[in-house]
Amino acid sequence: MSTSQLLLAAGLIVAAYLAGSVPFSYLVARARGVDLRKVGSGNIGGANVWRSSGFGPFVLAALLDMLKGMLPTMAALRLLPGHFAAIVLVGIAAIIGHTFPLFLGFKGGKAVATSGGVLLAIFPLLVLFGVAAWVVAFLITRISSVGSLTAAATELVAGTLFYLGGRLPLAYVLFIWACALFVVYLHRENIQRLLAGTENRFTRLR
Repeated sequence: MSTSQLLLAAGLIVAAYLAGSVPFSYLVARARGVDLRKVGSGNIGGANVWRSSGFGPFVLAALLDMLKGMLPTMAALRLLPGHFAAIVLVGIAAIIGHTFPLFLGFKGGKAVATSGGVLLAIFPLLVLFGVAAWVVAFLITRISSVGSLTAAATELVAGTLFYLGGRLPLAYVLFIWACALFVVYLHRENIQRLLAGTENRFTRLR
């Protein structure tokens, strides 16, 4: 990469982190008089919006969280074509911003929707697999974390198969692996509750 491209990549990474730091789930719930930090799981994420504010606000929050991962990554794809590692770093910056937001005391969500937004920019087909896995697992269990963990595992397997088939560059599949493992790590408390049989379950959809 040339010096100008390196500077551009650095600027995009900073911008992606700042975009990721905008706590849309928190803001959507707050607009309805709900502080996500004080209700439900206390998590600044889509599932807690759904549980505390309803399905409509959840859809809005999830879409906005996806966009803050997708748009910076799309900008990197357009401005740094072929520089796969730089593109991935921009996506990672958005995810880190969502998980450790500058504007909310570095305490954010669990990166599922924002990671999906990054994947939507770099390889949309993978998102279909992840969404389908989340929906099926959630409908069976009515537990959001099971849906998220199932989606992460599905993305990891599907991404690996696409890479082995020559459809994905190495930088992208490494990103997918790292993302899947990061999502699992962020759900470590959920996993403990699942094992103990105390994880939150949606009793009704609204």
